[in-house]
Amino acid sequence: MILEMVRANGAVSLRELARVVQTSEVTVRRDVRALEAEGLLDRRHGGAVLPGGFTRESGFPQKSHLATAEKTAIADLAASLVDEGEAIVVGAGTTTQELARRLARVPGLTVVTNSLLVAQALAHANRVEVVMTGGTLRGSNYGLVGSGAEQSLQGLRVSRAFLSGAGLTAERGLSTSNMLSASVDRALVQAAAEVVVLADHTKLGTDTMFQTVPTDLITHLVTDEPPPGDDRAATELQALADRGVQLAVAPACQAEPAAPLPAPRRPHPLRPPTVPRLADLRPR
Repeated sequence: MILEMVRANGAVSLRELARVVQTSEVTVRRDVRALEAEGLLDRRHGGAVLPGGFTRESGFPQKSHLATAEKTAIADLAASLVDEGEAIVVGAGTTTQELARRLARVPGLTVVTNSLLVAQALAHANRVEVVMTGGTLRGSNYGLVGSGAEQSLQGLRVSRAFLSGAGLTAERGLSTSNMLSASVDRALVQAAAEVVVLADHTKLGTDTMFQTVPTDLITHLVTDEPPPGDDRAATELQALADRGVQLAVAPACQAEPAAPLPAPRRPHPLRPPTVPRLADLRPR
């Protein structure tokens, strides 16, 4: 089961593996270590990835089922940064889609996006204006890319850009595995006074082919708390903070206790916050 999930998704967190197979993270970590010894996968950043090189991009159906509780917590924190009447840009991705669902409740908002999923989440929001870029549809993430998307962003100026990606490191910043998506994300960044990156802990320390946002252009990082023992993600967070990125860390989702099949799984509870919310970190 573990190997099949990694092959299907490219990268899976230990927390997600434990949830799906209904066992503890300790047991999953042991099994992942055994599979790594056989050369079938690599352990990395509190999870498992396909062996060798840069991580590849998963399609939307796979990504939409990964780290769902973490994405929800991240979206809640990110939404707290948005004020009534603002104009923002929101990039493509499953985490930004979660953010858009919360932005539907912010009156007077103008959202510029290249994502069909973001636009769909806001389609019935009475007091939110949605502006879509042009471009060519990229089916794997339902984003509009290409020269049409980039040209439609020229001359635009908004308060903040909200972006996600495939990897984030202190050395290189945010990156993605698709050249066209990276180019549009760079155009979104140029349109914004501040850049907010949404990335769950499995992306911390991961590097992919195309840089989208260098670290010195990232104003805020909204992420979730790395699981115990994930020293690499924690180290990467500290390195990002040292580079001037303002951090907002959502509390970790408690792993479910093991349960005999076919008993239904309980939803992930969130433990009380132990870190400042993003709204408390905003410049005054």
